[in-house]
This record gives sequence, structure tokens and C-alpha cells, in this order.
Amino acid sequence: MDTAADHYARGDWQAAYDAWSRTGPDGLSAAELDCFGAVVELVGPYDEAVPVLQRAFRAHQESGDLHAAAGCALRLAIGLAEHGDHALAGGWAARAAELVDEFGADCVERGWMALLTMFRALGEGDLAAATRLADEAHDTGHRFHDADLSAMSTCAKGRLSIMSGHFAEGLTQLDDAMVRVVAGELSPVIAGHVYCTAIEGAQEVSDFGRVAEWTAALERWCDAQPGLLAFTGQCAVHRGQLMRLRGAWDDALREWSLAAERYVALRTPAPVGLTARETGDVLRLRGDLAAADEAYQRAADLGVDPQPGLALLWLAQGRSSPAVAAVDRLLASSDGPLERCRILPGSIEVLLASGAVERARPLAVELGSLASAAGSAVLSAAAAQAHGAVELAAGDAAGGLPYLRKAHQLWAQSSSPYDVAVTRLLIGRCLLALGDTSSAERELTAARAAFRQVGAAPMADLASSLLAPASLPGGLTAREVEVLRLVASGRSNPQVAAELVLSEKTVARHLSNIFGKLDVASRTAAAAYAYEHGLV
Repeated sequence: MDTAADHYARGDWQAAYDAWSRTGPDGLSAAELDCFGAVVELVGPYDEAVPVLQRAFRAHQESGDLHAAAGCALRLAIGLAEHGDHALAGGWAARAAELVDEFGADCVERGWMALLTMFRALGEGDLAAATRLADEAHDTGHRFHDADLSAMSTCAKGRLSIMSGHFAEGLTQLDDAMVRVVAGELSPVIAGHVYCTAIEGAQEVSDFGRVAEWTAALERWCDAQPGLLAFTGQCAVHRGQLMRLRGAWDDALREWSLAAERYVALRTPAPVGLTARETGDVLRLRGDLAAADEAYQRAADLGVDPQPGLALLWLAQGRSSPAVAAVDRLLASSDGPLERCRILPGSIEVLLASGAVERARPLAVELGSLASAAGSAVLSAAAAQAHGAVELAAGDAAGGLPYLRKAHQLWAQSSSPYDVAVTRLLIGRCLLALGDTSSAERELTAARAAFRQVGAAPMADLASSLLAPASLPGGLTAREVEVLRLVASGRSNPQVAAELVLSEKTVARHLSNIFGKLDVASRTAAAAYAYEHGLV
């Protein structure tokens, strides 16, 4: 027993789990069952923690400690609801309410009841009631000096403020909660919840500065606790989101795969839908449309809406009508500033590609307003890019350039190479429209290099097509011209493959097509053709 308690005090959850498991729950006191339940939550599937917490509830009840029994009932109600067992969660919530009513007087458990009821109100979309209950929980936590309740309710207040569009206030409240967790004031399970809830709140408004800072803190917290499994999936998700922003797409895909494995190990498959949607977005940008479609379908199967990424996929497949229909549905059904922040950039892209310029214009204005309220460099960059793209699509290339220059600067500050490249491509298109071909070529060449570096083959091809002559000789495609130029400059197939981020097999296939179209039999003859027709 002393060994298990020592392991628990040091935060070695796996060792504590092993020691208490060897003893078995029958040999544990009510207080030890409380700790053992927390350990099981941290190192294993939640459904294994449920019987331990139920036994702790009975032990506290039998000993006459009804406050501790109510605490166990509340832990069960909150945890079961979080893991989708709503019927059991409702039963334990009712049990907790009965006990709290027996107390009569004001007590800390009433604050936890308010927090539990807040989650229910939030699920029903009643933000006003949820806010009132979060305030009640916060006041109770403050009165009773309950650090866990104070931090959880502060975090909840922050998320609710953000949901209501009060971004600055909400982020300040999340900062307050994070100070408490970083200072080590909270129990381990509550600390993990606060970490993940705060990071999700910052991510929803694209405040990637906070996301990066808090994810690093969460990672250190996870690494310091041997055997910890809970919350490591969320940590991997957030690391992947940062990697995607910074152009490390292979690393991001690995993180999301790791996150999915951990969610499955915890027997909480629902969050896997988020990793599937994130994965689909990257695969789509890479041009692997079939795999992206599969990922989006997996997200939908797990209850996560794959839009607007799926609409952008349909657009890439040439299916503009379904893409626009999906965006119409999204725009009509979305409510609340957070959802609008998420869907507007993709929706604007779909509408512009479909020629609906005047429908996209007010959405760009709305995105700009949301970005100003959030104070987010990433949202501000997306809004400036949207404004510039709208002006370009409307035929005002000169009017679009200032917006796009601003977007370029903001994306660069946010260390997002893919988005920098998209903006430079749009700038190149503006310059082409204005007749400044030399400047356009510089922008498009830089954009193409960045696209290749992150693996965004479709956008690299688009940049190449803008750089290529309007009419390519010999029936060559833009990609074939790229291959031919490199071959004519003396590159080997492996060198061509490396420079264009292609497989050697693909390069060989392109060369075979080139030889056939030009009716030549050697690399030398193909190179001569390239020089004769001004392709080099």
C-alpha cells in the first residue's frame, strides 16, 4: 500500500496502477479507491475506471462520508457523459443531486453540480443558461477554495465567452485557467482537462501562438508522467495541427495517426473523426484525392462534419455543383462565430472558383470582422487573402494586390509556408493581369518551389501552368514541359524526381509520353527540341 501511494504521489501512474491492481479493489480503502480510480483514468480506458469509482462511491456511502460519495457520483456523471454513455451519466447525475439535496446547506458539490448541468445546457445550445451555470460553479469554487472547480469553471467561462464572440475576454479567462494548471495547483485528471480545453479554445480562433505555447506545456506535462495515456491523443492532435501550419505535412500525418491509435486504446473512438478530417485536408492538398475522400468518409462515419474540406475535394474533382450546394448548406446552417471562423475561408474559395464573386464578397468582409475581434494573425491573414482573391476574381487586380501583400506578410509571420505560397501565387496572377510579367514570374517561381517543398503537387502544377507559355508545343502538358526542361539541362531521372517531388517511375512515364508526342527516341533529341522551341 505504501508503495502504491508513493508512486501516486510521484506521478508514476503506471507503477501505482500495477501496485494497486495487484492488491485488488477489495483490499483498498475508500480514499485509496478514489486515487486508484484517477490512476485508471490516466493510464487506461475509462470503462475500466468506472467500476473502481463505483466501488469508491459505495465505500464512502457506507462510511457515512456523503460529501465524498457525491464527489464520486459527480466524477462518474461527468466522465460517462464525456465518453458518450449518456444514460449512465444521467443516472449518476441524479444520484449526485439526491445527495447534494440531502446536505441542504451550500457546499462545494453544488458547484460541481452546476458545472455538470452547464455541460447539458451547452449540449442543448443554450449559451445563456450555460454561462449562468459556469458563473455559479466559479463562484462556488472561489468560496470553497476548490482549485479544481475554480480552474474548470474558469476554463468553461473562457470557452463560453469565445463561443459568444467575446474572443479577447475568453482568451484572458483561458490564460487564467492555464496559470493554475502550469503552477501545479490541480489534480492530474482536472489538469489534463484544462490543458486540452484551453488549447482547443485557442485553436478554434486560430490563436496558434497560444496553441504552440500551451501544447508545449502539455507535452512536457505528459512526458513527466510515466504510463500516462489519457490526454496524449489530444496532445498529438494539437502537435499535428501546428506541424500542418508550418508545412511539416508528413509529421502531421504521423501525429494524427498516433492520436487515432491512442483514442482507440482509450476506447474513445469518437475523437478519431477529428483526426480523420485533419488527415483528409492534408491529403487533399497533396492531390491524393481518393485517400482524402476515404478520410473524409471516416470522419463523417464518426460524426464529424468533413465540410468544407469535402466541398473543396469535389471542386478539385471538377464537381462544382455539389461543392456549391454543400457550401450553401454550411452557410445557411452555421451559427455562432466559431463555426463561421472555421467554414468561411473554404466556403469563399469554393464560391470564387465557381464564379460566385459577389456572394463571396460579404463573406470576406465577415471573416475580416471576426479576425479583428479575435486578434488572430492567422485569421487576419485568411481574411486579407480572401479580400484579395475576391478583387482579383472581380477583375480588379490592382485592388487585390494590397490585400494580398498584407496576407503574405501575416502568413510569413505565422510561419505557414503553404499559405505564403498560395498568397504569392495570387499575387503572381494579379501581376500577370497587370502586364508585369517579370515580377509575376518571380512570385510564381517562388510559390512553385514552396508548394513542391511541402508536397502540394496540384498547386505546384497550377503555378507551372501560369509560368508556361500560353500554347505549349507538341501537345505537351505543363508538367511534361517541366520534366523536359530539367532533362535538357542535364538532370538524371533521380535528380528530376527529387526536384519535382515525384517518384522515378512517374518521371520515366512522363519521359515516355514526351518521346512519343515529340516523335524522338533519345534524351538528346528531346533536349534539342526543347532548345529549338524556347522551352529552356
